Amino acid sequence: MPLTPEQEAEIAAQRATASPTLRATAPGMEAHLYTAHPVLDHGLVRVIDYMGDDAAICQAARVSYGRGTKAVSDDRGLIRYLMRHWHSTPFEMCEVKFHVKLPVFVARQWIRHRTANVNEYSARYSILDREFYIPAPEQLAAQSTVNNQGRGQVLEGAEAARVLDLLREDAMRSYDHYEDMLTPDAGAGKLGLARELARMNLPANIYTQWYWKIDLHNLFHFLRLRADTHAQYEIRVYAETMCAIVKDWVPSAYEAFEDYRLGGVSLSGKAVEVLKRRLAGEAVTQETSGMSKGEWREFVGVWG
Repeated sequence: MPLTPEQEAEIAAQRATASPTLRATAPGMEAHLYTAHPVLDHGLVRVIDYMGDDAAICQAARVSYGRGTKAVSDDRGLIRYLMRHWHSTPFEMCEVKFHVKLPVFVARQWIRHRTANVNEYSARYSILDREFYIPAPEQLAAQSTVNNQGRGQVLEGAEAARVLDLLREDAMRSYDHYEDMLTPDAGAGKLGLARELARMNLPANIYTQWYWKIDLHNLFHFLRLRADTHAQYEIRVYAETMCAIVKDWVPSAYEAFEDYRLGGVSLSGKAVEVLKRRLAGEAVTQETSGMSKGEWREFVGVWG
């Protein structure tokens, strides 16, 4: 299960305690505070704290740009202008702190985003739980033949069952050995191995936890990459859960992000030229486009 009874009790106590505040609050985010959103088989995402809202973005922008923003008639229009023109600093005025429980191999992919503050559960001081990510059968796939980073055909039948059995058996065996190495036995003259050494035996699908604090500008960058359909499934489902939370927190900013980043497309100079030539009636091929095969494949994937 994603949360222990102790964590459930802690969350219930936090949600039951209300304090008056003079700072700006976002009703949509208040509804998410402390609530655990399940992800994968044992994972979760929950909001621990946040700062700012759509209005905070506009307030920061108007301080930055002074009278020049007076012509923008409403906050939504200003936010869309900022997003459209890549003015990132006002979005940095909003911050959020998440508690995330995730498999170690997802955490190693996630930590590549070095624009957040992270504090991870330490297996030097504590013993990790016997919880492992075991994919649903529909997520078991062979290596893609066209994408070195992706998946191809879904495994079925006996092959899928064999892989799932191996994953479960290896995870359980490694944890059994982990527990055995940790456990002292005075009668047998066994001291037990230090936690910081015993943990190296654990597989990459064991779950870890961390607090992850980030500003909205860098969170949008994370979500643009990790909520993309090409992102690995196991990190994408975390990003999609966060997208739903952010949409409730800063609805105008998220709408602009969806339009200009998540659903938008960047064009290279060559791509712009090819579009102009096509609009002029010219039949352009990869050979006459000046693009590499990979760039042309991506271009055709969007524009046909």
